[in-house]
Amino acid sequence: MNPVIGLDISKEESHGQAFLDRGKPYRGTFHFEHTCEGLEKLLQAIRDVEHVSGYRPTLILEATGHSQSPVVQFLEEHHYLFIVIHLLISNRLRKSNLRKVKTDAADAYLLGDLYYREEFEPYKKRGVQLLNLRYLTR
Repeated sequence: MNPVIGLDISKEESHGQAFLDRGKPYRGTFHFEHTCEGLEKLLQAIRDVEHVSGYRPTLILEATGHSQSPVVQFLEEHHYLFIVIHLLISNRLRKSNLRKVKTDAADAYLLGDLYYREEFEPYKKRGVQLLNLRYLTR
């Protein structure tokens, strides 16, 4: 098995869809807020997938700037492997589908499905010096 959870990050809440393996979604979509209680709900969903599949799931999400910060920090603190992809990659896949559906639940499903179609590298935390240099050049 190769479990993954696709997360569609919004400003104050996010939606997720878990997959146990390619083409095998696990339950329906779930949503959580970016609060302590909401992030605990995300952790419970991750542990549920881990218990059923026997493997730690990878999480995949779109780069959304500051909106993703609480979720990314939470995943880093709990040592989960996650992938942050550029919006253009998921947008390209969304446009290739015949049915044009744009909802948070559909985006979470799309991200989970995208994980099995292409190979991505895990998120690498950038050092403070690199981030400072990046901000100075903007």
